[in-house]
Amino acid sequence: MAIKQNFDTKVAEGDMTAMIDMVFQLIIFFMVLINFSQEDQNEKIKLPASELAKPAEAPLEHPVVLNLDFSGSVYMGADVATVASLRPLLQVEADALKAKGLGAKDANVIIRAHQRTAGGLVQELIKKCQEVGFEKFALRAQEERP
Repeated sequence: MAIKQNFDTKVAEGDMTAMIDMVFQLIIFFMVLINFSQEDQNEKIKLPASELAKPAEAPLEHPVVLNLDFSGSVYMGADVATVASLRPLLQVEADALKAKGLGAKDANVIIRAHQRTAGGLVQELIKKCQEVGFEKFALRAQEERP
């Protein structure tokens, strides 16, 4: 005599709440760790060392980053120009600020000059920026370690 067994064929469903929670926590974790300030840096620029250099206390509002090479090339994002031909690129930045309801005087120009760049070239760059209306400048240097 054969014995028949009745099996209950319910499908086991797992609770995905913990998995979704973990995924969101990982996303938030990596968003916090990403350093967006390095996207404006150019690997060709070797900053000068200074004992007085210190990390910024807070990020500057409305930054415009200019990387100045020792040969006089200015890297502004993906664009490259000389100091003499930089005015149109600066004007585009000023117009973008104006579209946001701000002026060029509200922006902070961050100049990252190569360690072998002549001081006169940095002064020319600042004058070009002032011609467009920029007023606030920050020079970057590498912190000298003892």
